[in-house]
Amino acid sequence: MPLSPSPNQATEESMAEQNHTTVTEFILIGFTDHPKLGVILFLVFLSFYLITLLGNMGMVLLIRLDIHLHTSMYFFLSHLSFLDACYSSVIIPQILVTLVTGRTSVSYESCATQFFFFTFCAATECFLLAVMAYDRYVAISSPLLYSSAMTAGTCWGLVTGAYGGGLSGGIIRTACTFTLSFCGPNQINFFFCDLPPLLELSCSDTTTTEILILFFGNFVILVNALVILVSYLFIIRAILHVKSVASRAKAFSTCTSHLTAVMLFFGTLTFMYMCSNSNKSLEEAKVVSVFYTVIIPMLNPFIYSLRNKEVKAAFRKVISRLHVS
Repeated sequence: MPLSPSPNQATEESMAEQNHTTVTEFILIGFTDHPKLGVILFLVFLSFYLITLLGNMGMVLLIRLDIHLHTSMYFFLSHLSFLDACYSSVIIPQILVTLVTGRTSVSYESCATQFFFFTFCAATECFLLAVMAYDRYVAISSPLLYSSAMTAGTCWGLVTGAYGGGLSGGIIRTACTFTLSFCGPNQINFFFCDLPPLLELSCSDTTTTEILILFFGNFVILVNALVILVSYLFIIRAILHVKSVASRAKAFSTCTSHLTAVMLFFGTLTFMYMCSNSNKSLEEAKVVSVFYTVIIPMLNPFIYSLRNKEVKAAFRKVISRLHVS
């Protein structure tokens, strides 16, 4: 006959269960250090968000309306603009709600959802920037075969592959992170549900999870960075074989916007996720994360339009049509 547990044992087990209560919500305290700046921060982030939506969705609409922009380069750019709009929409609305209402709590399910879509958009953008580099390589190295090489089917296949890679990344990283146990504390010293602060809160052994997440994250960044690097090495070699200085300048000018976007995006991701955590403070991590989740999506439409004569010409056409109407 089994012995019943003693009162002391029952009490100890009850206390152990209470000490390991599963977390049902997280508290985001990324902006609580500066409560007096709430209104200013709200106006700043709201302005950034509106500019981001207007710039990126305007770019998508402009590419669809102007027949001269119906090429593979602008097809990929329209998807990049769409991703940037989604990217910001995953992060900024929650920041605005927090700044207005002061409500810093977010449910476990909402945190996991935000983490998934954030990871999905970031990984997809990595793949898409690599696809755009390959597109520029084909356009410059084989201009006569460009139309036959980058057909509509090929472009859709490359974009689908980018979204598929991003989806795989989102699922793997989210599954690895949220299968961990979170039993308190539940305060995230960040302004959204990101990987480093979540791992710090877990009461499980995160060694294996961190290895898997970092391996896949670094794999995505390194593979796409390698594709971009190799593409640009071939692009530079092709440009150097061009005899005309004017033609060289024109060929390279088509790549400067993309190269700028690549350096900004991959540079911040590398600093945030591939550099050792001991090399940066939490405040530095917050600044960098604001840069790649808020600033870069806002800047990309301007990066791709300010030095692009075709985009500016298409924009002037649309404005003239609206004026005539």
